[in-house]
Amino acid sequence: MSWLVWALLSAVFAAATAILAKIGVANIDSNLATAVRTTVIFVFAWGIALSLGKHGELRHINTRSWIFLALSGLATGLSWLCYFRALQLGQASRVAPIDKLSVALVIVFAWMFLGEALTPLKVLGGLLITAGAVILAFA
Repeated sequence: MSWLVWALLSAVFAAATAILAKIGVANIDSNLATAVRTTVIFVFAWGIALSLGKHGELRHINTRSWIFLALSGLATGLSWLCYFRALQLGQASRVAPIDKLSVALVIVFAWMFLGEALTPLKVLGGLLITAGAVILAFA
C-alpha cells in the first residue's frame, strides 16, 4: 500500500481514538487513562514486533536512533497526557482540531530542522489548516 493509504488509515484511527478516549476518560483521572492506553499500545506494538520476528533487530539500532526514538517517545507521552486532559475538560469536536494544529507545526519544524522545502502551497495549506482548526474549535 502507498503512503497515502497508510496516512488515511492513520486519520481514521486517530478520529476513532478521539471518540473512544473521550468516552473512556469520563470519571477517571486523565493521567491514569493515558497510562492504561499506553499499556495497551505497548502490548499491541510489541505483539506485532514479536510476531513478525523484528525484535532481533534491536541490536542493530544505533545510538543516534535510540536517542531520537526515546525523545520521540517522551514527546508522544507528553502529547497524550495533554490530549487526554484536554478531552476530559473539553468537547472532542473542539479538542481534536486544535490537536491537529500539529500538522501546521510539522510543516514549519520540517523546514527548520529537516531542511524540507517550504513552498508557497505548503504555507497556504498550513494557514488553511490553522484557520480551519481555529474555526472548528471556537465556532
